[in-house]
Amino acid sequence: MAILEKGGNAFDAVTAAGFVLQVVEPHYNGLGGDVSVLAYKAADRRTTAICGQGPMPQAATPGHFHALGLRQIPGSGLLPAVVPGAMSAWMRLLGEYGSLPLRDVLDAAIGYATDGFPLLPDTARAIQVLAPPFRTEWAESGRTYLQGGEAPRAGARFRNSALAGTYQRLLREAETASSDREAQIAAAESAFYQGFVAEAVDAFTSGAAVLDATGRKHHGLLTGQDMATWRATIDAPALLTYGNLAVHKPGPWSQGPVFLQQLALLGGFDLRAMGLGSAEYIHTVAECAKLAFADREAWYGDPAHSDVPLDTLLSPAYTAARRELVGSKAAMDLRPGSPDGRQPWIPVQQPDELPPADSEWMAQMHSGLPTIVQATAARGDTCTIAVADRHGNLVVAVPSGGWLKSSPVVPGLGFSLGTRGQTMSLAEGHPNSLAPGRRPRTTLSPTLVLRDDEPYLAFGTPGGDRQDQWTLGFHLAVTEFGLDLQSAVGTLAFHTDHFPSSFTPHESRPGVLVVEENCDPSTVDALRRRGHEVELAPAFSLGKVCAVGVDPEHRFLRAAASPRGSLAYAVGR
Repeated sequence: MAILEKGGNAFDAVTAAGFVLQVVEPHYNGLGGDVSVLAYKAADRRTTAICGQGPMPQAATPGHFHALGLRQIPGSGLLPAVVPGAMSAWMRLLGEYGSLPLRDVLDAAIGYATDGFPLLPDTARAIQVLAPPFRTEWAESGRTYLQGGEAPRAGARFRNSALAGTYQRLLREAETASSDREAQIAAAESAFYQGFVAEAVDAFTSGAAVLDATGRKHHGLLTGQDMATWRATIDAPALLTYGNLAVHKPGPWSQGPVFLQQLALLGGFDLRAMGLGSAEYIHTVAECAKLAFADREAWYGDPAHSDVPLDTLLSPAYTAARRELVGSKAAMDLRPGSPDGRQPWIPVQQPDELPPADSEWMAQMHSGLPTIVQATAARGDTCTIAVADRHGNLVVAVPSGGWLKSSPVVPGLGFSLGTRGQTMSLAEGHPNSLAPGRRPRTTLSPTLVLRDDEPYLAFGTPGGDRQDQWTLGFHLAVTEFGLDLQSAVGTLAFHTDHFPSSFTPHESRPGVLVVEENCDPSTVDALRRRGHEVELAPAFSLGKVCAVGVDPEHRFLRAAASPRGSLAYAVGR
């Protein structure tokens, strides 16, 4: 809000907030992580997707992991580290769409990293659990997050001086290079990917081996050269026209198109007649999700390296055929389709034999998710930011990766590397198989909607694989049932865990339907009679949808934030 009131636009504001989140939510994201962005620029009436998902290193091959005796890419350490994508994506957005100088945008993040902020309870809990390896194995993480060798308490003033120094040096090198705004932004990006940051990363990953989830120590594969040859791309988003709505998602390098596939499938059902939150409604939405996510598992991957049949997956004929598979009973198998007659294949990820989880921190390291000790059904991860401005711009970003549990802090930089490589398969020949320079399929999935070719909605949520189920519920509440944004973010949330998780160890729970316990008991009984294995999560615990929009009648800007977690908020004037 301060950026907007200073005269900045939505793109300046979302970038500033993105850098602040790297400081204040290090258990969910960091400067070494990734981000997916959707942006509608009113001046040219165009929606674009910015891919801040960095690729795998050139040295990353299935053979390398097999030679280490591994059947999966571990979820922590240096082996799954990818090129950090967030910095380039934020700089592309700021340079091409923003208006303020880099100093104005980085000022708040530098201030919080330097002067401190009240530590969130979830961050404090994560540091407490990980304190043993921070003391003995990940020494730089210990220097960054421990205070006198001990985990800080929730609410304590917390500073990250090394991260503040990284931001300040990026800014200093940018301003030394030029007085021109765009040139400064380009210089900061260069200092990160070809300068002192890349040099520090290269020295770290090629140096001492570090402990990871396998219980062994491994060297990293990421090099400074990998960083020097990559930049974030600005692409045409995936698109589905749904009545008078144009729904935009990131491409199949993300899971984003599953939102569009679900929406297309649901277009053949009378959801309004079912009633929001009814057993028929929840069953139908869940069964369509199973079909869409089965296609994700079979067909999605980096389109620069694989032939992803996205047009067919979203086509009316293919959708109609898939819709016929939705029956009155819950499906128990995973049923990918055969677009253009192609045979689907979902690699089976065999788990590795990991060391016994004889400590709480090792039990946590076995999972590649950032979450620390939360109920399986209610776990959360990642961040989201959405901004609308008076100029008619809309933007939504989902930053993640580089969380404090992912890998050790890089010495001197104050941040960890992202471990998105864990989402890839070591089986060759699949769109999401590990290959040098290939982007791992990310879960980060913002949504941007135009109505009658005018800006209408932009929204996202934390939640890993579940993002495109929780945000779909919000979207349907608004567009099908006419709820206002704040009412929509508070509606009953549910999801299925029927398909394999993107994160190591890639577990699935066939037939499981997770519903918040404030669901009507008769609805729960009806779902169980249909064959769903219903698991009740605490009330108001699933997701944290944040949304902005434009009132199509009066052109007021609107915003809403989920009450779940008591953390997200909406602000405007």
